[in-house]
Amino acid sequence: MAGRWTTSPKRLPATYPGRVPKTNKAKADKPTAGPSRAKPVKPPRKSRKDPAAKATAADEKGLDFARAWVEFPDPADAEQVFRCDLTWLTSRWNCIFGSGCQGIQAGRADDGCCSLGAHFSDEDDEKRVAGHVARLTPDIWQHHAEGERGGWVSQDEEGSRQTRPFNGSCIFQNRPGFAGGAGCSLHILALREGREPLETKPDVCWQLPVRRTYDWIDRPDDTRVLQVSIGEYDRRGWGPGGHDLHWWCTSATSAHGAGDPVYVSYRPELTELMGKAGYDRLVELCEERLAAQLPLLAPHPADPVDAVDPVPPVG
Repeated sequence: MAGRWTTSPKRLPATYPGRVPKTNKAKADKPTAGPSRAKPVKPPRKSRKDPAAKATAADEKGLDFARAWVEFPDPADAEQVFRCDLTWLTSRWNCIFGSGCQGIQAGRADDGCCSLGAHFSDEDDEKRVAGHVARLTPDIWQHHAEGERGGWVSQDEEGSRQTRPFNGSCIFQNRPGFAGGAGCSLHILALREGREPLETKPDVCWQLPVRRTYDWIDRPDDTRVLQVSIGEYDRRGWGPGGHDLHWWCTSATSAHGAGDPVYVSYRPELTELMGKAGYDRLVELCEERLAAQLPLLAPHPADPVDAVDPVPPVG
């Protein structure tokens, strides 16, 4: 599968829209410093309003609530442990783009979370995406002619490279009514070719709304282990500007409903982020949690009350 990388995050992993962690494991040359630092999203600017009030607007449930975390050794790397948010990973969140998504900017619900374009994690990320852009055709990319004319990469005020914003959203986003289908043209390309969308899209696009961070843990016996946390990419993940987003889906009740829990629906992405052995162990722990006697400890507050139905084993 394309999209598997072996280079390690020597730069501390960051979050959208800056550099994002891109290895499926933090193996090889591991980071040499402490916790990852996020490069805050720049637009919208830092909130002047009460963040708590902003986050609980509309159907959002807020940011601070009890969570159930589990830590386990990486079966494929004795020097690495995973710390996973079971509250998020067993929640019934699902992407509702085009089906109730309110968008991160007011008045632009059709953009979803694509209003700002996507910053590339590094040169390899951009080159990988470029290989797939070369196969886009006008019948599946609405702005193909504009991309050919003016290019599809731009730079922000700090010189970081990203997909070019065009008419208020990412240039790869097809608008409603386009014959080839609304939404990301790179996503549409992947589905047409029988690929996983994580193969064709920029790193940040397929990782959201799962967040991966790294921390070196110094243990009492003078050993060190790299802790890889897998959790919810909530408003705080965007930096201070995240509180000014018009709407964000991870804590919205409208995005939590029937369907598979996140650890099932995001199997390809989680496998890419954790490696197969790590993901398989995560599945076991998630299934144990859901099979436990109800009510669950620390369920996601945006989930419907009766959301926990038996989930068939992931095979």
